Amino acid sequence: MFAQYEGLEVSSAGTAADAITPVSADLVEWADVIFAMENYHRNKLWERFGKLLETKRLVVLRIPDDYAYMQPELVEILKGKVSPHLPGLTD
Repeated sequence: MFAQYEGLEVSSAGTAADAITPVSADLVEWADVIFAMENYHRNKLWERFGKLLETKRLVVLRIPDDYAYMQPELVEILKGKVSPHLPGLTD
C-alpha cells in the first residue's frame, strides 16, 4: 500500500512460518526501516535476525494482528501510524 509513494521502495513479509512472503535475512539487510505490528513480531525478528537488526530502525506499530489483509480499517490505521516515520510521505 505504500509502494504508490514516490521515493519509497517497499516490501511486505510475515514472521509466521506459513506467510506468503516470509521475512528473510536478505529482506532485513535490504530494509532501512522495518515495521512490526506487535511486540510479538518484534521479538520473533530479534530471535531470528538479531545481529542484522543492530543497525536497523525497527518500529513497533502496536496494531493488533486481528485484521484481514488490506482490510479498510487496517489500511487507515497503518497510514496513520507509519506516515510519521517516513519523512516526506504525502497522499
